[in-house]
Amino acid sequence: MSRPNFDDIYMELALNIARRSHCIKKHVGAVLAKDTRIISIGYNGPPAGTHNCDEEYPTTGCASDSKGSCSLAIHAEQNAILYAVKNKTDVEGSTLYVTLAPCLACARIIYSSGIKEVYYYKSYAEYKGLPSDEGVDFLRKFGVKVEKYTTQRFEDKERLDSLI
Repeated sequence: MSRPNFDDIYMELALNIARRSHCIKKHVGAVLAKDTRIISIGYNGPPAGTHNCDEEYPTTGCASDSKGSCSLAIHAEQNAILYAVKNKTDVEGSTLYVTLAPCLACARIIYSSGIKEVYYYKSYAEYKGLPSDEGVDFLRKFGVKVEKYTTQRFEDKERLDSLI
């Protein structure tokens, strides 16, 4: 058995964490790592203490906002960053692994938090029917390294794709 590299471990963990999401529409997971250590994880869903969309609205999910996104959801990236900051963990210089490319709002938070690298598994633009990944474009414009994660690294791509 070969030893997986940390990138593979973190992306596979993000894909598994996405399965914790209560969102009816899309499951997204994120792992925040620094110096080969996981510093935070997150998945998309409503704020803690509110209700879970799959329980409150099991067939339709929560209402959409004016842009067609969930009105209650905190994105996986936001949850990972918020949890780290809440626990006084320094995210400056960290790397984010996320199952869906960051939207523009998340990209602003990622940049402002000092995260230096982002690896994403699937395109947000393709999921939302947009012409480009605005969040990826924003991050690259301001010097954050962003890469679409190549699935050739994984031995069992079909199993991983089935997670999200």
